[in-house]
Amino acid sequence: MTRAPRPPAAPLLVRGIDALGPSAGRLLVVVGAFDGLHRGHAYLLRRLREAAVRLEARPAVLTFDHHPDEIVRGAAPPVLCDPDERLVRLAEAGVAVTIVEHFDAALRATPYTAFVEHIRARAGLAGFLMTPDAAFGRDREGTPETLDALGRTDGFVVVVVPPFNVDGPQVRSNAIRSLIATGDLRAATRLLGRRVAVVGERTEPGAEGGMGGTVVRFPMPVALPPPGSYRVLVGPAWSPTAGAPRATRAATAEVDAAGEGIVVRSRAGLPASPRLRVAFVAPTTDRRARRRA
Repeated sequence: MTRAPRPPAAPLLVRGIDALGPSAGRLLVVVGAFDGLHRGHAYLLRRLREAAVRLEARPAVLTFDHHPDEIVRGAAPPVLCDPDERLVRLAEAGVAVTIVEHFDAALRATPYTAFVEHIRARAGLAGFLMTPDAAFGRDREGTPETLDALGRTDGFVVVVVPPFNVDGPQVRSNAIRSLIATGDLRAATRLLGRRVAVVGERTEPGAEGGMGGTVVRFPMPVALPPPGSYRVLVGPAWSPTAGAPRATRAATAEVDAAGEGIVVRSRAGLPASPRLRVAFVAPTTDRRARRRA
């Protein structure tokens, strides 16, 4: 009698390497900020799933609660993908285990050998998936070459895949931020693989002194287009527990010059949610975009 295959386990969210355990299974890990979850990241996750099948392992992402640049450079770049939305998108992309590690000065100073051993002590490690220029650990010493040498001793493999390019250049988060900052939403959308969107905290109408709409404020810097009026789609923020709300409402949004908030107006009203996701369609002067929206 043929035994029916087991259904895949539900995606596992782990708050830190210390919380890993045998239930996580044997992992093929990719390490990174995944701050934009753009088309380059989607490609990397696809290759991660494919390699995990070959190695009979679970595809895993080890990411961070803060962007490493906050410690390394003293300031984090504007957010391209809300942290909670990032977790939902990773699960939807087929990541079986997402580990969110706290990034601080101590982690920055951790040698890559100790970082790897920290994982191996808590879960099975099939290996790492990396691009040729990827690295982690103190002084970025954990390169594909050094990890491959370590894996030959410790019994794990390193799978190296080429980066993802669009029309020549590699897709990078900073390039997308630059496109958004200059107002080229179409090009930014093409590299992201989705509309440019921000998540912020709502302020009820009237609380801001008659600004004529709901003010959405941002507790952390987000990647906003230049000041002006835009057609947008507004919905509740995504969350790891509730998932991705699909219902949105058409609205207009005014981006202020300081980049600290936007004023959203909608005839249909806005979702009753304390955190709102605002996706930019186009400037209100773009008639073709108005028809598409």
